[in-house]
Amino acid sequence: METLTVRRVIAAPITEVFDWCATTTHYTRSPFVLRARLARPGEGAPYGVGAVRLHTWLIGWFRERITAYHPPYDFDYTVERSFPPARHDLGRMTFTEVPGGTRVDWTTTFGVGVPLIGATLTRTVAKPVIAHVFGSVLAAADAALTTPGTPTGAPHDRTP
Repeated sequence: METLTVRRVIAAPITEVFDWCATTTHYTRSPFVLRARLARPGEGAPYGVGAVRLHTWLIGWFRERITAYHPPYDFDYTVERSFPPARHDLGRMTFTEVPGGTRVDWTTTFGVGVPLIGATLTRTVAKPVIAHVFGSVLAAADAALTTPGTPTGAPHDRTP
């Protein structure tokens, strides 16, 4: 298992950054996320505890469940199923007010589910690719929230 954290400061208020990142359909603004949708709303909020999110990335398909939800400070999720198969112990996004905006820390603990070579694939291939995709999603958040005139609420799902 490997733990990865990607950080970025976004020059926007914490509530806006949290809401953007909690809304999974926004992730399709990254060129690496092909499809993202809310399959089941959560308790008390669409992306609250119990919400089920489905993501199709260039690197695979993921079914995630929100396990903790504390707006605007953090939420946790777990990957219940994926293709290719992977083990997943933690997914967490935390949001902290800092001078100039909001710092986002996106952390995941995971492993590639391939016998014998899974640990090597996790470390040498999956970890850098996931870091790049997470960074791309946070860059999309930054662009959406800091570029004047950019709509923040409209998803850009590129699936036919």
